[in-house]
Amino acid sequence: MEIPFLIAHRGYASCYPENSLSAVTAALQAGSCYIEIDLQMTSDGIPVLLHDEDLQRTTGRSGKVHELSLSLLSNFHASESDRFGDKFGSEPVPTLFQFVDLMKQWPSVTAFIELKEESLAHFGAYMMVDAVMKIIEPIKDRIVLISFDDAALRYTHINHSVPIGWVIREWNKQSMQCAQSLMPGYLFCNYKKLPDETKPMWSGDWQWCLYEVTDPELALELAGKGASMIETMAVGDMLRHPELAKRNCLD
Repeated sequence: MEIPFLIAHRGYASCYPENSLSAVTAALQAGSCYIEIDLQMTSDGIPVLLHDEDLQRTTGRSGKVHELSLSLLSNFHASESDRFGDKFGSEPVPTLFQFVDLMKQWPSVTAFIELKEESLAHFGAYMMVDAVMKIIEPIKDRIVLISFDDAALRYTHINHSVPIGWVIREWNKQSMQCAQSLMPGYLFCNYKKLPDETKPMWSGDWQWCLYEVTDPELALELAGKGASMIETMAVGDMLRHPELAKRNCLD
């Protein structure tokens, strides 16, 4: 039986506010070998852990992240009150600096850092990639930069010595050709976009990472089809499965 590694999607996001230090810490403590986070940038060019450019869903306040300085953003709380009520009322929006400091305490864990398209478009790929690379320098041997934006990944591949992962938007011939040209170390895809069983996943010198999976049996089924990694927001729950538990990095 093929057993995939699990990637904690935005940390342990089913039980904690996504992309929060609480969610990341909980995923690490649950035994996840891989963490995925999302990066946007503030108006003063500081990378922060956020999925959306709009702050309403995660902080409950209006505004866009690239319109606020880090100082102003520090007054916002990424507590996801619609999901959790007041349980995480004072959860801050973390910076990439804080994430790196946390990762230093877990030297066996690798992080997939997604560069969000909104910030890439607003600041330019060169500026964002270079800013991120400067901050992750202490742990860059355990970092993979990922994005939907293949141009940003090409720039990263040419100018910086870190692995890259491309997130596929659509399963079609054009995407396959782009993957073959880009040759990332990792290909990410929503498992629901996979072709039917008569069509295999594209072969290449990459590892397949499928998301968003919260069913352990489905994760094992997808591993049998060629997925070496499964991205999940429920990493703690998934690692309780007797087979997936064999990929627990605490053991």
